[in-house]
Amino acid sequence: MNMDKPIRRVAIFALLLIFGLMAQVNYVQGSQAEDLRTNASNPRLYSDIFKEPRGQISAGGEVLVSSKEIDEEEYGRVYKDGAVFSPVTGYFQGGATQVERAYSGLLSGDDTRIKNQRWFDTFIGKSAEGADLELSIDPKAQRTAYEQLKQATAPGRRGGAVVMDVETGALKVAASWPSVDPNEFANDPRADKSSKRLEQLNKGDGVQKPLIDNALSQTFPPGSSFKILMAALGLQEGMDASTPVDTSDLVLPESNIPLPDSHEHGACGGRAPLRAAFIESCNSSFGRMAMELTIQKMHDGGEKFGFGDRVEIEPNFFAAQSAIPVEVTTADGQTIKTGQDATARSGIGQENVRSTPLQMAMVAAAVANDGTIMKPYVVEKALAQDQSEVYGADPQEYGKAMSEGDAKALQDWMRGVVTEGTAGNLRGMNIAGKTGTAEQGEGIPNARWFVGFSPMDDPKYAFAVMTEGAGAGATGAGPVAGAIMRQVLK
Repeated sequence: MNMDKPIRRVAIFALLLIFGLMAQVNYVQGSQAEDLRTNASNPRLYSDIFKEPRGQISAGGEVLVSSKEIDEEEYGRVYKDGAVFSPVTGYFQGGATQVERAYSGLLSGDDTRIKNQRWFDTFIGKSAEGADLELSIDPKAQRTAYEQLKQATAPGRRGGAVVMDVETGALKVAASWPSVDPNEFANDPRADKSSKRLEQLNKGDGVQKPLIDNALSQTFPPGSSFKILMAALGLQEGMDASTPVDTSDLVLPESNIPLPDSHEHGACGGRAPLRAAFIESCNSSFGRMAMELTIQKMHDGGEKFGFGDRVEIEPNFFAAQSAIPVEVTTADGQTIKTGQDATARSGIGQENVRSTPLQMAMVAAAVANDGTIMKPYVVEKALAQDQSEVYGADPQEYGKAMSEGDAKALQDWMRGVVTEGTAGNLRGMNIAGKTGTAEQGEGIPNARWFVGFSPMDDPKYAFAVMTEGAGAGATGAGPVAGAIMRQVLK
C-alpha cells in the first residue's frame, strides 16, 4: 500500500491548521486589538491609562501641557500656567475635558491616524507614541485676559472673555475668572489628595465654580450688547439707520411698570433715528421693537447666530447653549410663555435671555465678517512624533446671519458707540462695539459687557468681555477688552 498520499494529505491539513492559527492570532492582535483594549469589560483599561506619556499641547511656541513620570512607568500631566489656559486645554486625570478630551486618542497614541502610520508597532504590541497638538490661542493675550478679568471682576464673582479670528473662526482667547489649575489634581492623578481636591472643586465655592469656565461653558444675561442682534433683526425687517423710532418712556403693557433708559438725554426720551437709538442704547425703542417683532421671531432669528445650539468647538468639546426662550419651565414643572412684558425685557438682553461670551463674540463676528460666522475652533494641527501632520484645521462656515449690507451698517453703528455714544471712554483703543449692563436680581451685581471687533476700521477679530460687578459695561468691561485687543494686535 502506497503511504505517500495519506501522509501528504495529513501534512497539507496540518499546514492549513497552522496558517489558520497564524491568521487568527494576527487578526486578534492586529485588527481586533483596539476593540479588545477599549472594551469596558477589560480590567486593564483603567490600569493602563497612566502607563504611557501623552502628547504635548502647545500654543504660540510655548508648551502648555506635557507629561511627567511620577512613578516607575506611570505618568501624570503638567500644566503651565494651568489656571490661565485650562478653559481651553481642559485636564486629564483618567477622565478628561476640553481639548484633552476632544483629542484624547491622538494625545495617547490610540487614534487610528497614529496607529495606521505605526502599524508594525501595533502588530508587535508596542504602544504608539501620542501626537502633539498646536492651538490657535495667543498665549500672551490669554494671560492678559486672565489678569484683566481678575482685576475687573467683583470679589467672589465671575468674568469671561473670548476673541476669535473672524475670517477663520480660530479662537485667540478664551479666558475665565475664576479658573481651575489642573496641577492641583492631575500631576499625580492616583493620589488620594488629588481625588479629594477634584471633589472639592466640583462642589465650588458659592457662585464661583472654577471647573465651569465662564468663557465657553457658562451663560449670563447679555444686557444691551444683545441690541446688536436686535438691530440686525430690525434691518432684516426693512429698517435702516434713519428709520425714526420712539425713544420716549415705555410703560410695559401687562404690568404698567416703566422700562427705564439708562439715561434721559440725547436720543433717548423722545424720537430719534434707529442708529442714534442704538449708539445711545435706548431701552425703550428696543423694548418696543421686540414686542413688534414677537419673541418667536427673535428666537428664530437668533438661531442664525448660534442661539439655541450647543456650538461644537472640537469633537465632544461643546460650548454651553445660549437661549432666547419663547417659554420657560419652572422648578415645579410649570410652563410659562414669554409674555409682552417679558418680550420687551428680552429685547434689551434681560428676562430669560442668556448667552456665553463665545456666543456674543459670534454675534460680533457676523457683523465684522460681512454677515458670515465661521465655526469656532481651537486646535490648529496635530503632529506625530516624526513631525508628520495627522490632523489640520479646516475652517468652515457656521452660517450666514445677515446680509453684507446690513453688516456694513452695523459696523458703522458700533464704531459710533465709541466715537459718539455710550463708550466714549474707549476712544483711542482701536475697538468698536456695544456696551451692555444687565441687572441680575437683588443682591447680585450687574453682568457688564462690551462686545465688538478690532481693528476699528478693518475688522480682523471679534470679541466679547463680561465681568460681574457694580457699574456699567463701558467702564466694567470695555477697558478689559481694550487691553486684550492691544495684546492680540501686537
